[in-house]
Amino acid sequence: MRTGNRKAAATLAVLAPLVAELSLGSTPIRMAWLLLLWMPIYGAGVLLIRECVRRVGGGWPSLLLLGVAYELAEDGIGLQALTSPHLYHAASWAPRVLGFNTAYWEANLVYHVVFSVFIPIVLTDLLFPSHRDRPFLKRTGLVSTGIVALLGVGLLRVSVPPSQDPGYAVPLPVLAGYVVAIAVLAVLALRVLPRRPRPAPVADPRPAPRPWDAALRGAAGTLAFILLIFPFGGARQPAFTHGAWAFVPMAAAAVVAVGMLLLIRHRVRTTAWSDLTTVGLVTGALLAHTAVGILVFGRDPVERAGLELISGMTLCLMLWLGRRVRYRGSASLSRSSGSPTTP
Repeated sequence: MRTGNRKAAATLAVLAPLVAELSLGSTPIRMAWLLLLWMPIYGAGVLLIRECVRRVGGGWPSLLLLGVAYELAEDGIGLQALTSPHLYHAASWAPRVLGFNTAYWEANLVYHVVFSVFIPIVLTDLLFPSHRDRPFLKRTGLVSTGIVALLGVGLLRVSVPPSQDPGYAVPLPVLAGYVVAIAVLAVLALRVLPRRPRPAPVADPRPAPRPWDAALRGAAGTLAFILLIFPFGGARQPAFTHGAWAFVPMAAAAVVAVGMLLLIRHRVRTTAWSDLTTVGLVTGALLAHTAVGILVFGRDPVERAGLELISGMTLCLMLWLGRRVRYRGSASLSRSSGSPTTP
């Protein structure tokens, strides 16, 4: 495995828990050491997803399906939070259906697909553009990553539920259902979708959104979804609802998530979209989700200050990445025109 591949793989493995846990505040700054426990499930899990998709020539639809599978593995099998009547008070977010914590499931399904899987992979591909369309690992590394990811699910299962939700075990039929669902999603993502021809980019006379416009859209979509679905400000259910009224903000959050997905999917497939637009979109989403973390988890000055520091660092790093992407595009344009490039 070449050094560039090794660095890219390590970068993705570190970014996944940092983005999903620390920058939201769900893992408090003062307990950042817990990232060592989350690294196998987040780091190895997301790296495994990317490697499998790249090896079969899959695209973002495949990553989406495996992101859903990842959420089932983490929240369903590892934490058992999708069905637990006690853990994280998830059962009180909304009426349960067939024993499942509906609002918690919807919230974490979208959150993990976007912030645990998509954004870390996007950032890594932007940092290592020459490797974005090929695997980082050789076969031995892929197998090792898969083993670590499985151990990560087991580590999550033996570390969190026994202390936070003692005495509860997910019913065996539900556990079997999770395994079957993960297998079906994997087959669809790695066997069915990659065989479908990819559509050619569509010519779009409209210019791509400027980076700051894309950032505003990313922030608006993130804020709308999270504030609709996650209880905050002392609320026990989404958007301060009660009882079955929780299904109203849940439906609105689903509309926001699907609408953003379709909008981005349409624009990404056009010739107007660029890496710089992607940087803007991701910047807005990251800053918005940390802002929500300050609102929800910044209960004391230390945690609030830590999340504000993370927000500032995120902005600086994304501005640096934007300049790097812009320079890379300018250098490529200069080479194609035969003119020299300057730093």
